[in-house]
Amino acid sequence: MIIFTTNLGDIEIELNTERAPVTSRNFLRYCKEGFYEGTIFHRVINNFMIQGGGFTEKMQEKPTRPAIANEANRGLKNVVGTLAMARTDSPHSATAQFFINLDDNDFLDHTATTNAGWGYTVFGEVSAGMDVVNMIACSRTATVKGHEDVPSEAIVIKKVVIK
Repeated sequence: MIIFTTNLGDIEIELNTERAPVTSRNFLRYCKEGFYEGTIFHRVINNFMIQGGGFTEKMQEKPTRPAIANEANRGLKNVVGTLAMARTDSPHSATAQFFINLDDNDFLDHTATTNAGWGYTVFGEVSAGMDVVNMIACSRTATVKGHEDVPSEAIVIKKVVIK
């Protein structure tokens, strides 16, 4: 279990190391290294998802390790409360950024091993703290340094504890 302490409260996360081993190991490594501490939830779209794990409060992107293989074809679904890896249009481009699904987002699930069909790897779920996730989801947002849907008041991951 991983606990993210934010300025709005704690979010507890359980990883699915069996069905998403590469992604879980990658996420855990970033957690152990303290990478997420001081990062913000930088993209919030209510009824869709909240995204974090890559930017500081000053909207500066943190350098990451190389991208990992996409494991979206292992059967886990983008449903409410699950964590998935953010990526670019390239299927195998996920590094550190993640998102928490606020709805059942089946259009993000794997459908085929093509660029359009790969989907987004689910690797864990929120086991406690969905109230905090939902508070984040209701944040007022703005465009900041060219990034849309950025909370007007920073939502910071202050501490990460691995249990």
